[in-house]
Amino acid sequence: MEEREGEVRWDGLCSRDAAARAAALDTIGQAVLRRAESIASGAAADGLPVPAARDGLGEALARLLMLSKRCPFPDVREKSEAILSGVQELGIRIPRPLGHGPSRFIPEKETIQVGKEDTTMHTLFAESFATLGRLDNVTLVMVFHPQYLESFLKTQHYLLQMDGPLPLHYRHYIGIMAAARHQCSYLVNLHVNDFLHVGGDPKWLNGLENAPQKLQNLGELNKMLAHRPWLITKEHIEQLLKTEENSWSLAELIHAVVLLTHYHSLASFTFGCGISPEIDCEGGHTFRPPSVSNYCICDITNGYHGVDEIHASQAGSIPSTESVCEVEALMEKMKQLQECRDEEEASQEEMATRFEREKRESMFVCSSEDEESAATRDVSRHFEDTSYGYKDFSRHGMHVPTFRAQDYSWEDHGYSLVNRLYPDVGQLLDEKFHIAYNLTYNTMAMHKDVDTSMLRRAIWNYIHCMFGIRYDDYDYGEINQLLDRSFKVYIKTVVCTPEKTTKRMYDSFWRQFEHSEKVHVNLLLVEARMQAELLYALRAITRYMT
Repeated sequence: MEEREGEVRWDGLCSRDAAARAAALDTIGQAVLRRAESIASGAAADGLPVPAARDGLGEALARLLMLSKRCPFPDVREKSEAILSGVQELGIRIPRPLGHGPSRFIPEKETIQVGKEDTTMHTLFAESFATLGRLDNVTLVMVFHPQYLESFLKTQHYLLQMDGPLPLHYRHYIGIMAAARHQCSYLVNLHVNDFLHVGGDPKWLNGLENAPQKLQNLGELNKMLAHRPWLITKEHIEQLLKTEENSWSLAELIHAVVLLTHYHSLASFTFGCGISPEIDCEGGHTFRPPSVSNYCICDITNGYHGVDEIHASQAGSIPSTESVCEVEALMEKMKQLQECRDEEEASQEEMATRFEREKRESMFVCSSEDEESAATRDVSRHFEDTSYGYKDFSRHGMHVPTFRAQDYSWEDHGYSLVNRLYPDVGQLLDEKFHIAYNLTYNTMAMHKDVDTSMLRRAIWNYIHCMFGIRYDDYDYGEINQLLDRSFKVYIKTVVCTPEKTTKRMYDSFWRQFEHSEKVHVNLLLVEARMQAELLYALRAITRYMT
């Protein structure tokens, strides 16, 4: 049932032409039902009660299940469901989804339901499906913020599929390498499929040592960018550019760096928003029948504590006096800080002291749930040195000088370097950074007409502060006023060790805020992290070039 053998072709479903989709669905339906009939008749001859889906049929059925739930085109959803029913009528067990919606942290009823989206969202969904051949769970959570999603999808499409220095299979393999640094099996699984689809060599998936030396050489930069970008020097860049037959060109290296930073930060979003496995991927469906309570042991082993999580989220949605006061207190602090700004301005020395204090304190922000999570073999084979993770600057006697944004910034330096070596990408990234930084609906929980710029800036600058990046014109004393400890724990975990993020952390900050506002926070975390990583890498490349 492999697509490469020509039995089932899924590509036609991505067409915007209904007739082309109908023809593709007919072909798919015939191929699937032919295979199902063959298995059913074989099982009957052998006297087996319930034939199992085999010979690639299981993968095809899982794909059809995904299409029946997640395709933005109603004709595809309906026909996929009809094909599944036809298979079931032959006595073959069909899969059912595991979990509850695109996120384990957000109740399904509060996410956008496919088929019930407005026109703007439908256009985005159709675009995403036509481009990727799927409507993934990341998109279904990001669509809380359509303006950002449009920019994100446009950038990702350009990086993965448009003309660029790197061949297509390299791009997906680099995505796998980056996601694997954080043991993000969700992204690894998606890009393994994409890598094979564009003709990548399956042997490379057995481990980084099986990939070409050129990609192996990128491993060190991947590792530092993901966990300790402040250690990157021009010597690291020189090593990649001057290794004779396995050397990278400057344009290729810029493309690779943008891909690495994109997928490191997307891993943060995936864990920060509790993105569920895709329906057609491992952990997203099961062929086992539901138990009497519609809750079986296979759900538990896949990490879906469905009943508990629903009850927990319902309990969390009841407004408590304490959490309502939390919103009022935050708004009052914002008002007081604005008044202080108007009255007096701290000296440069005092501003520098406050930054160093905040940077130092950020090292000691850690969760009580903080524990070493061993990388699973399946994901860790894509990179070496699994022990190498995030380390705070001054721990273990290591000192890192402060990176002054005034000396090297995205706007004045990074943007033009990227645009020169990888045309249009600087522009796309710049637009995405600006949308995330400036995005506002002027609301805070139940309050309207609120200027949230101070809060958004505090979140962005706190993340950059954790990376040692300082803005001379910002008073870092504001961060402690606006971000409480549970929020700082969440931010630091999602940005530095996203694989350790838990639902408890997500639930414990901003308890009275909407889920869309918490997703908005994650967009700030994604873009601030990506920009911080990029600044260190691009500064090293600039130093190499000068």
